[in-house]
Amino acid sequence: MKSRRIGGATFQVPTEIRPDRKESISMKNMIAFARKRSGKSMADKLAAEIMDAFNNQGGAFKRKEDMHRMAEANRAFAHFRF
Repeated sequence: MKSRRIGGATFQVPTEIRPDRKESISMKNMIAFARKRSGKSMADKLAAEIMDAFNNQGGAFKRKEDMHRMAEANRAFAHFRF
């Protein structure tokens, strides 16, 4: 999502991101949510977050779903992309 100011109003415009950027964002989210977990070691916490993402649950998966839901809701403003 990118904010575009058009005629005094600010719109959240959904945009595609590069594949390498997608990967880095997903890794950053996985690590951030793994750090918030309670557990013995970072390896255990990261393994639990990866397993949750595989099972379509957990913090990183929820963040991805929220972002996709927001992009879908603002799809009408996609024509402001340039």
